[in-house]
Amino acid sequence: MPLNELAAGTRVVGEKQVLRALGRDGLQKLFVAKDVEPERLRPLLEGARALGVEVEWADSRLVLGRACAIDRSASAAGLLRP
Repeated sequence: MPLNELAAGTRVVGEKQVLRALGRDGLQKLFVAKDVEPERLRPLLEGARALGVEVEWADSRLVLGRACAIDRSASAAGLLRP
């Protein structure tokens, strides 16, 4: 899983920010953690599917947060379109 993409590109972190970016059709790729409750991920995954955004899974929220260079866990993150 190439989470290093998050360190190199312009990103958004967190469910609310990712949902906003999906609403603007501004996401290139969506990253979600496997240890998040499915009902919390449903709107993100449905939005990504509707827009044809690629989805990548991280092993845990902690791993995803570290990949985003933040000092806390993250349930979702996304790479913004250039």
